[in-house]
Amino acid sequence: MTLLRERPGRRQSAPSGAGGLLKGLLLTARPKQWIKNLLVIAAPAAAGELFSVAALTRLTLVFVLFTACAAAVYLVNDARDAEADRAHPAKCRRPVAAGQVPVPVAYATGIALGVLAPVAAVRLCPPEVAALLAAYLGMQLAYCLSLKHVLVVDLVVVTTGFLMRAAIGGLALDIPLSRWFLITTGFGALFMVAAKRYSEAVQMAGKQGATRALLTEYSTGYLRFVWQLAAGVAVLGYCLWALEEGGVPHTSVLPWRQLSVVAFVLAVLRYAVFADRGTAGEPEDVVLGDRALALIGLLWATMYALAVADW
Repeated sequence: MTLLRERPGRRQSAPSGAGGLLKGLLLTARPKQWIKNLLVIAAPAAAGELFSVAALTRLTLVFVLFTACAAAVYLVNDARDAEADRAHPAKCRRPVAAGQVPVPVAYATGIALGVLAPVAAVRLCPPEVAALLAAYLGMQLAYCLSLKHVLVVDLVVVTTGFLMRAAIGGLALDIPLSRWFLITTGFGALFMVAAKRYSEAVQMAGKQGATRALLTEYSTGYLRFVWQLAAGVAVLGYCLWALEEGGVPHTSVLPWRQLSVVAFVLAVLRYAVFADRGTAGEPEDVVLGDRALALIGLLWATMYALAVADW
């Protein structure tokens, strides 16, 4: 299906029928972004408590609920930004901006998902999970309404969203979250968020139609400083965890915990190549689109799993 650029002052023609509407709602929910919600397994994986039937069942439920909350935010955000998105060279193709999904329908679907997910969490999960989902929705809706226009706060809110994804799995299984886990996850997320903003600023420099007004207020030098600082702190936090004295003694063939530092640092350095070029857009596109980075990530995951299993 081809979506034609609309003439000024006119909406694009929208496909009719329930099938087109449902497809538009699904696209607005950003299926490609759902991979981010796999962070819910991060804390259980780090604690070595991932592979029991009860844990997998609970984490699958949490993944679905968090995905519903994220989809609710995307729907409300696109409904609110529909007019501005129509002026953007790429975002004008989004279903709401293109007229495939009516704005009231996007609002209604987003509100329904935003109400049902926390209610389901109250009945099916520990109370901390429901509280975190409600906090996530409140924070993200505040971001859509106003916080995305506040310097620095916008970076903090998006980063906190990643951190909440990583923390909710631990809350769901009552797993304590270590300081090193929170530091590495938080600053690793800030690294990717700032790299994305930097890439957007570089690509939209001097162009009309930028829908993110803050891109004109951030300097590329400042955003470069932020992602470089965040990358350094994330690496430091991971190294301190891996080399920590008094940690769990290993009886494995090789010190996988310490060796995983090499793969982690290589992954950060490889990702920084794309950040430096201004091509670090969506993190999932960068990771899945670069074979070398994907292989490094697989190597790191293997070493980390061996360290947790103490194999």
